[in-house]
Amino acid sequence: MAKTLEFPVLLRLIDERSVAFRAAVASAPSLDVQVPTCPEWTLFDLVQHLGGVHRRWAATVAAGHADAPPAETASEGAPAAPREREALLAWSVESTEQLLSALREAGPDAGCWTWWSESPQTSGAVARHQLQEIAVHTYDAQITLGTPQPLPDEAALDGVDEFLSTCCAWTSAWPHKAAAVDFHAIEGRSWRLSLSGDGARTTRLPTPGTMSDTVADEDPDAAAASARGTASELVLTLYDRIPVDSLQLHGDRHLFDLLQAWEPE
Repeated sequence: MAKTLEFPVLLRLIDERSVAFRAAVASAPSLDVQVPTCPEWTLFDLVQHLGGVHRRWAATVAAGHADAPPAETASEGAPAAPREREALLAWSVESTEQLLSALREAGPDAGCWTWWSESPQTSGAVARHQLQEIAVHTYDAQITLGTPQPLPDEAALDGVDEFLSTCCAWTSAWPHKAAAVDFHAIEGRSWRLSLSGDGARTTRLPTPGTMSDTVADEDPDAAAASARGTASELVLTLYDRIPVDSLQLHGDRHLFDLLQAWEPE
């Protein structure tokens, strides 16, 4: 069973991806260019969003265990994102450092409010999710320039697991026939998302999955559908950055459409 990334590794990767994010922003011809993977945003909007996320989670981690996030008034007086590029990049650096400083101060096991409930409600879980936030938004910034790069292997492999165990940890009933969907990373890890009247539950498969011709009707333990690709491709598909048909699919293709359309209550 593969372990999640160690806390110092998470912090290092957040820092590295943040540097790569700002490098893309620095080389863009304009901050007003539209981000193709977030079409409602310009590049300036993307930087402003990410900096705000870093600052809010820094305040949330610093507040410790709570039943709700810090009130919006807690961030009053914080400097707004400046429009001039050099100043904006400096603001972004400060935003990232606020997040990293709060995480370092708290350590991995400190309790804090999170919007998820099934995964640990700790600063370590926040670091894990924030790595995915910066990794995917770095891809957004890079694709805006026409030079998208795959997510780093460490971040991507942890990202598949983190997404399935956090963003897919639903207790609302799956409104369709019970089914299992497998996700296979060519790097050698596999996960199963089980969908039923009890909601969605993720397990790591004990051995690397393969794309076989076995179907559920022939094997009761087989998934109804499966997807295979690099870990980076899997993460980018889960976050709707690339189409699911970018992956090698097997079984009931319609299940992926149902998953994308599902809005648990």
